[in-house]
Amino acid sequence: MSSSTDPSPPDSGSTRTAAVWAALEPILAAGPLRVLDVGGGTGGFAVPLAQRGHTVTVVDPSPDALALLARRADAAGVAAAVSGVQGDGDRLAEVVSADSADLVLCHHVLEFVDEPVSAAAALATCVRTEGWVSLLVANQAAAVLSRAVGGRPEEALALLHGQPDGTRHRRFGIGELHDLVGQAGLSVEVWHGVRVVADLLPTLEAGAEQSAVVRQLEAVLAQRSPYRDLATDLHLLCRR
Repeated sequence: MSSSTDPSPPDSGSTRTAAVWAALEPILAAGPLRVLDVGGGTGGFAVPLAQRGHTVTVVDPSPDALALLARRADAAGVAAAVSGVQGDGDRLAEVVSADSADLVLCHHVLEFVDEPVSAAAALATCVRTEGWVSLLVANQAAAVLSRAVGGRPEEALALLHGQPDGTRHRRFGIGELHDLVGQAGLSVEVWHGVRVVADLLPTLEAGAEQSAVVRQLEAVLAQRSPYRDLATDLHLLCRR
């Protein structure tokens, strides 16, 4: 088990998640936390967090994902610190107690729930006062540019105007996200872009040296506009 002050958290080596881990690091280093991972699936974040000494509850609608989570936690030796609960992100009150978490992770969930406003309010209810909520969502601006550059200008225009593009994904702009969390009683402390250039370099993991450089570039661009504004995902750290 690694220390919660370890500067290289498990799984942080992935260029596509490094910016998220880096943003969470000051919070995680504060000590053992009660973490609620909404939509955490098979434990991509939950298991590494448990390895660092935190207690994690994963809420996910898929029983198959939760079964794999249990096996993964057991294989990692952290089964006692990870629990799975079947439930939906927009009905958290049915399965999670109010004020029960120090940190709530909600990564790629708001894109799929029926009512993002209600889901955000539920997240705020679950976290304790002065606790943290980590939101990771798909960025509308990146999706618009992706369609345009890919030769699909009609889809780009549709996305720009908030129209469906044939998928279930909902995408967000940073202003919309600020409004959403504000209505839920949360304040945005900091926000980052995630996967600013990682998705533009499909072979970046092939060479360790190149990957390290790209991770450094991602870490810098994640915090700077206009680069972060065009990232594939937007990551907000909010406080109740």
